[in-house]
Amino acid sequence: MKEDFLHYIWQHQKFNTANLKTTAGETITIVSVGQHNTNSGPDFFNAQLKINNQLWAGNVEIHIKSSDWFLHNHEQDMAYDNVILHVVWEHDTNIYRKDQTAIPTLEIKHFVEKTALKNYHKLFYRSTKWINCEHDFKTIDDFTIQNWLERLYFERLERKAKDINQLLKTSKNNWEAALFKMLAKNFGLKVNGDAFLSVANSMDFSIVRKLQNNQTHLEALFFGQANLLNSDTQDAHFQSLVKTYQFLKQKFALNSNTNTPVLFFRLRPPNFPTIRLSQLASLYSKEHNLFSKLNQTNNIEEFYELFTVETSPYWATHYSFGKASKKSKKQLTKAFVDLLMINTIIPIKFAYAKYQGKPIEDHVVALMQCIASEKNSIIEKFNTLKQTTTSALQSQGLLELKSAYCNKNKCLQCAIGNTLLKK
Repeated sequence: MKEDFLHYIWQHQKFNTANLKTTAGETITIVSVGQHNTNSGPDFFNAQLKINNQLWAGNVEIHIKSSDWFLHNHEQDMAYDNVILHVVWEHDTNIYRKDQTAIPTLEIKHFVEKTALKNYHKLFYRSTKWINCEHDFKTIDDFTIQNWLERLYFERLERKAKDINQLLKTSKNNWEAALFKMLAKNFGLKVNGDAFLSVANSMDFSIVRKLQNNQTHLEALFFGQANLLNSDTQDAHFQSLVKTYQFLKQKFALNSNTNTPVLFFRLRPPNFPTIRLSQLASLYSKEHNLFSKLNQTNNIEEFYELFTVETSPYWATHYSFGKASKKSKKQLTKAFVDLLMINTIIPIKFAYAKYQGKPIEDHVVALMQCIASEKNSIIEKFNTLKQTTTSALQSQGLLELKSAYCNKNKCLQCAIGNTLLKK
């Protein structure tokens, strides 16, 4: 038995309320269960109860056992002096307030609906499950799932907005600088995300601003700060970048010694850090006010057009310095831009709109519904239980569902779990 389940039972009154009595035999009539409190203090605030026809207003505390009151030292905490009812699964001792007055206790196990208890055990007590509801996920109606996934996506966005606000503080409240750092990280993908972010953090964004009219200088800056110009490669382009970087390093007093190393291992050549950094340099030499441009762009095709960039000419025949390859146009793909939309562009647009106090939820939903669903093991597993995703809106919602709810057994706070418990 989990305390969360008792919270659920009390909040939704999943018990027989007709003949409630305290452990002392006093009648209980629930006028209001109160407001669920997820922070410190009693579990439900401002409840209203009639105990032996006397109306009481105050708080309700919930425990598995009555003795948990003393285990948590509530008798010494003034915050619990206004508790008017102690709801427990098992009553094993009488409890008192700080002033030694007795608190009425409801042993709720005698009143719980058998169906609710059966569904609870069915949800939580199956072994070897990927998620608790995997055998019943397919029975949930599409309306419930889709509405819940949209809400989960916005929970995910809200969390990302908080991270962006922290990033903004370290970027001197410069939205263009914060965007640059987010883009740098996402250009590095999972393997080099932290390394690319350390490169972005190692320089003031004003330096990028000053070099935006010269793509070669930007490329030299990024490569040098990523420690990709430290070898003895005898390649004309490499030597030219080294010379340019040495000039920039001295001019701007740059330091790259503490930056996280970039990796090539197990990466497909199009994702090599050389290619991605060159594309990033190309983007910033093309767009001098990218953040402002993003906020003026609303159509998905316009975003794709905005991110139509490719590497500098040298990388058309190379993936790494000094090793020629078959000539190919190394342009940002639509799939890569979709990842940037999901992980950078839409989150920062959302955070900025919140900062301005402007609602853009409908715009966000419209954009995310235009982006294809992500493909990974979590999304694929959910789709084997029930085909659910048609766009990135649903796939992001599923990722949030798995990480924030399923992995933490928060079925009682989940719309899907609640639906199963109510059956």
